Amino acid sequence: MQYVFCEEGVYEGICIWLSKRGSCLFQCLCKAMQLEIDTCAQRPTLENAQLCQGYECISVLSTPIDAALLQKLQEVGVRFLSTRTVGYDHIDLAYARKIGIHIGNATYASESVADYTIMLILMALRKMKLILQSAVSQDYSFDAVLGSNLKGKTLGVIGTGAIGQTLIRHIAGFGCRILAYNPHPRKEMEQYVTYVDLNTLYQNSDIITLHVPLNDATYHLLNEAAFARMKPGVIIVNTARGPLIDNTALIAAIESGKVGAAALDVVEGETGIYYNRRKGKILKQHDMAVLNSFPNVLLTPHLAFLTDDSYRDMVTHSMKSCYLFMHGEENPWLIQ
Repeated sequence: MQYVFCEEGVYEGICIWLSKRGSCLFQCLCKAMQLEIDTCAQRPTLENAQLCQGYECISVLSTPIDAALLQKLQEVGVRFLSTRTVGYDHIDLAYARKIGIHIGNATYASESVADYTIMLILMALRKMKLILQSAVSQDYSFDAVLGSNLKGKTLGVIGTGAIGQTLIRHIAGFGCRILAYNPHPRKEMEQYVTYVDLNTLYQNSDIITLHVPLNDATYHLLNEAAFARMKPGVIIVNTARGPLIDNTALIAAIESGKVGAAALDVVEGETGIYYNRRKGKILKQHDMAVLNSFPNVLLTPHLAFLTDDSYRDMVTHSMKSCYLFMHGEENPWLIQ
């Protein structure tokens, strides 16, 4: 038997559902793979890192794993950390490499984020935030809720990896023109899109949606200079990573009318806020509070990935990744 320690239930708002479902999935998978696991409802911290004593592998969600925590995990014997997310920008990869902790991620069905993105695009076009707010207050007038069709619009897709490609295939039937940017254009997508440079995409798109990883090259990709090159009234959609957009520049662009609407499942500064109950509390992340106050900005709490299929994939791939690491076999989810 090999041993894995798993963090579960970090989504405090839906902790019971995820914990029960997660425990069932973990136990079924681990029985089949002859793995012994323990689970913990706490996020890994410096204070509770000793709970990992004796475990070669740990499986986490989007908890920030900095150098200090990695050092503590290494001291108690952790050799492999699997994050049940596609992105791994919450982990200090450089320090993990320095101290010999290997890192893996988990892939899941691209349809979950792609279809959620299409939903946000349509909601932004149809001013759904205002419609829902008006319905709650029993205001059924037409005032301020005149929307637009997607047909005939130009959609700019930044990033044509798995999610970007799925989005493009699914949205192509809406009758919109699609421009795309990717450092390495995908020939198989040319039947759906026209690949252009970023400036051309900015200048010609009515809607811009982001599907790139967060790294040094993409940090604040949408900044003041980028917004200045866009069409007046452009709609911005982000289901990738919050820091792809400079919040200060976005707020200024919304206030000036350069950005006509935004639909954001991710926002820079969301860590420690999303996945927690904040009802009735002061939102101390000022940019998020400002964005949430705008009638033409829709914020959702980083849930684009959350479907039954994707959740099953996240658990399955994390456990398989741990198994492959411990048996020295080729691991498709190994990052380093």
